Amino acid sequence: MDQNAHKRLLIVDFGSQLTQLIARRLREVGVYCEIHPHHSVTKDFLTENFKPDAVILSGGPASACDPDRPEVALELYELGIPILGICYGQQLMTAQLGGTVERGNKREFGRSVLVRKETGRDESV
Repeated sequence: MDQNAHKRLLIVDFGSQLTQLIARRLREVGVYCEIHPHHSVTKDFLTENFKPDAVILSGGPASACDPDRPEVALELYELGIPILGICYGQQLMTAQLGGTVERGNKREFGRSVLVRKETGRDESV
């Protein structure tokens, strides 16, 4: 029997485009995992229904700096299991556990500056 067959990994979905790919790769190596939307990850779900052995908090379009950010039940952090935060998931974990998340001066993706050689003017895109 596969050593990972009895493990239950929870992927908390915050809207990342890669969530399905993460689950697929885990399943390919024999890890049982389920994807659940962030709003369904409540205390009861974690402690009575799913009872995960590990959790991945996915990325997504939100920012932990937003006052109306999507969150998970704080009881998640009290389960004593491994938790991996990816992108937004890492920001959220930091914010929910009392750390500081600040906006950067320059975004990696999104609004950027394009310089056109013909005119030499900067244009925002």
